Amino acid sequence: MNEIQRYRVFLDSGKTERECVQEIIKLAEKEGYRNIEDVSSVSAGSKVYYVQYAKSIALFHIGKESIESGMNILGAHIDSPRLDVKMNPLYENEGVVYLDTHYYGGIKKYQWVTTPLAIHGVVVLKDGTKKEVVIGEDDERAFCISDILPHMAQEQMKKTASEFIEGESLDLIVGLSCTGEKDEGKKRILAILSDEIGISEEDFRSAELEIVPAGRSKLMGFDGSMVLSYGQDDRICAFTSLDALLSHETPARTSCCLLVDKEEVGSAGSTGMDSAFLENAVSEVLARMDGGYSGLRLRRLLRSSIMLSSDVTAAFDPLNQSLYDKNNASRLGGGVVFNKYTGSRGKSGASDANAEFIATLRKAMDDNGVKYQMSEMGKVDVGGGGTIAKFAAYYGMQVIDCGVALLSMHAPWEISAASDIISARDCYSAFLSIR
Repeated sequence: MNEIQRYRVFLDSGKTERECVQEIIKLAEKEGYRNIEDVSSVSAGSKVYYVQYAKSIALFHIGKESIESGMNILGAHIDSPRLDVKMNPLYENEGVVYLDTHYYGGIKKYQWVTTPLAIHGVVVLKDGTKKEVVIGEDDERAFCISDILPHMAQEQMKKTASEFIEGESLDLIVGLSCTGEKDEGKKRILAILSDEIGISEEDFRSAELEIVPAGRSKLMGFDGSMVLSYGQDDRICAFTSLDALLSHETPARTSCCLLVDKEEVGSAGSTGMDSAFLENAVSEVLARMDGGYSGLRLRRLLRSSIMLSSDVTAAFDPLNQSLYDKNNASRLGGGVVFNKYTGSRGKSGASDANAEFIATLRKAMDDNGVKYQMSEMGKVDVGGGGTIAKFAAYYGMQVIDCGVALLSMHAPWEISAASDIISARDCYSAFLSIR
């Protein structure tokens, strides 16, 4: 199985953060990584991972040099824009049964109507029993959000694109009344949920159910030169970062791969980068090493580390050229992309990498024959966006955004160039060898 095929399997196996972490653990354990909770000591050559609430994971390959000299860190996020099911979601309206949703991350709401959708996630019962849910991925059954037919949409079409589909209208059709009796359809759906999954209506209160596009990733184009899939932001960087780490020989400096949750909503929460997740994970490693844990040792380690904030960027769109500065735009097939700064407008929210660090990266890329490009995401007053880079920069470490260019970013189906996937993996491997 080649790298693109393995990447597509990863995408299809991990449509939620939880599913991604499960797949990452499976791949890592095949290469000798162990849960740090099961390890009493670590030293050069040790391979361990630390999991945060089943939705974020940090992997470490301990290097030959003192860990206080810093780590080479690859950081990506594994959450993607989607629709989340509300806590009291199931209702019937004039014979049609719906699940009420709340969108997650930056989406164009109109892109989510009239397309096949699936339900992924977990339901946790009061006794702690966990029910894993995947419905709508086979060829027999799916779900959908309806829209108004064009013949009757005159008033809708007068609204702006951000207005004509409201967030509260993104409710998923999940069933239909057969008799017309009040709530008959809802009761029948609840009976199906009880029979197939073993949950009741009240169990939605302790559920994490995500609505995602149904279907598997595909090769795109007559030549198969692209990949079309949901969730490539940012699982394309998560996969290539992980792949680089798992195939790397014992490094001089300790290698770390951070794959985190909540980036699409500002990295808040206990599983996002704007938390003590990184500190806690590294502290557990230090506690198992000669010399043990100390606050000073932790601070020295983090300050001396270098990091690639592995996140996607917007590829130049030939049909919308006015949005880009051509001389500073990334292109599909142009190789992995370095963004010196992200943020928006006057670099708001950016970490802005320094010239010395970029020079080191340039040398590493050229020495290893890596195809790369440097860009900004759109014109100065047009583009922009945040990544996890600023949370790493907080510790004083050198960090830069580095990922893959996508067309249709944040859409239900995103487009990448297959050759850029290879370039990203090669880039991340070269980075892990920097001393």
